[in-house]
Amino acid sequence: MFDFQPVRTRNQAPTLVDQVVDAYVSAIRDQTLRSGMPVPSVRDFARTYQLSTFTVAGAYSRLVAQGWLVARPGAGYRVAPRPKADAEAMPTSWQPPRLNAGWLLSDIYADHSIPIKSGGGWLPGEWLNEDGLHQALRHLGRVPALRIAGYGHPYGYAPLREMVAAGLAAHGLDVAMDQVVLTQGVAHGLDVVIRTLLRPGDTVLVEQPCYANLLPLLRLAGLRIVSVPRTSEGLDCEALTRMAEAHRPRALFVNTVLQNPSGAVMTMANAFRVLQAAQQHNLWIIEDDISRELMSGAAPLLAALDGAQRVVYLGGYSKVISPSVRVGYIAAHRDLIRDIARTKMAVGLTSPEIMERVVHQVIREGRYRAHIVRTRERLAQAHAQVTQQMDELGMQVWARPQAGLFLWARLSDASAHTGANALAELALKDGIWLAPGSYFDPDEADIPWIRFNVAYSQGPQLWRFLQRVQAGER
Repeated sequence: MFDFQPVRTRNQAPTLVDQVVDAYVSAIRDQTLRSGMPVPSVRDFARTYQLSTFTVAGAYSRLVAQGWLVARPGAGYRVAPRPKADAEAMPTSWQPPRLNAGWLLSDIYADHSIPIKSGGGWLPGEWLNEDGLHQALRHLGRVPALRIAGYGHPYGYAPLREMVAAGLAAHGLDVAMDQVVLTQGVAHGLDVVIRTLLRPGDTVLVEQPCYANLLPLLRLAGLRIVSVPRTSEGLDCEALTRMAEAHRPRALFVNTVLQNPSGAVMTMANAFRVLQAAQQHNLWIIEDDISRELMSGAAPLLAALDGAQRVVYLGGYSKVISPSVRVGYIAAHRDLIRDIARTKMAVGLTSPEIMERVVHQVIREGRYRAHIVRTRERLAQAHAQVTQQMDELGMQVWARPQAGLFLWARLSDASAHTGANALAELALKDGIWLAPGSYFDPDEADIPWIRFNVAYSQGPQLWRFLQRVQAGER
């Protein structure tokens, strides 16, 4: 069969089960054992190598689970078929992805091939609260399985909802825990709100530029999208009034603080004018406030100014805890939140209580606030460095928030003929992902602006590339 010499030492690592598994995997990979070949039974293998049948059975079970062996009733174990590599399909060198809507919405999250992710929408892994996550996961491992075996409450894990309500109170939004519904991230929350409040054919207002992932959600719902220009101070309220009068929209979607993609923060005066327009034109406001924790100063919160009557508020933890911890929340008027909870249950049942417990533990563990402060400081330093590089290149910077993840900028007029889409395609050849303005435009127009994630935009390779483009080199 193959050469296998078990090592029996006290406190050995790996275990005997691991040794059997590793031996089989090596033999299959180097073609000593080929697809379809039978392997010894549990008893025969145990007898040949003087192992316990429990050890061999455990190893075989693991090999079956990992796809190396198959078990056939009455025929024992055989080597599982292995997929054949298609030599023509395997590139000999790195091939950049095609920049399109499909890649942006799905493949981008699994594509680890691009070295410089200046266009990303998340913090670098090394910036995350690793100690807090590990501690929370260890705590979860001690929770009796019966406590987390069910579906959980339709509104979500109650202690976390209570914590969310307390956190919102600190920002002036007074809601009870039964006015909070937990979701699988803010994108899921937006989908649930859209399904609850709107119907196909309705018109909605969005910012221009707009959060990229919102646009396909609105299109999937069959909604008519009308854009309102965003300024460095908030929404263009004169344009908002014109669009509301002309199109009779049902809802307005807005980022109040550290807007994605521009990084701009709405002023208090602008917030009051937006609320007045919503009142006058009977608009729902859906306030996506995912980045508020990344801002240290005060900023308006529309739901607090409105008393959560006309405003539906959404937040979440992917920007500060981890993108893979898909936990968000919706806060709204008590009557509306009941409808939102019903929609949530209709389209996906409850949200994962396990993840909600992890988030709850990370926040209550004690180091969470220190992690937020440290992240804000690192982002402020990154903003200072990146804006300096942009100024030295003569780039136009739309807003200078000195906080959050994003800057919205463009090259000088001398190189504007390149186009942001063409520039992004060119950057990929250097292993740089840029996020062109077309991602964030409701009409997908090739506008010259680019979203920069400051946490990923400090490397010299990015700036050498932009200098070449600015100088007219290709």
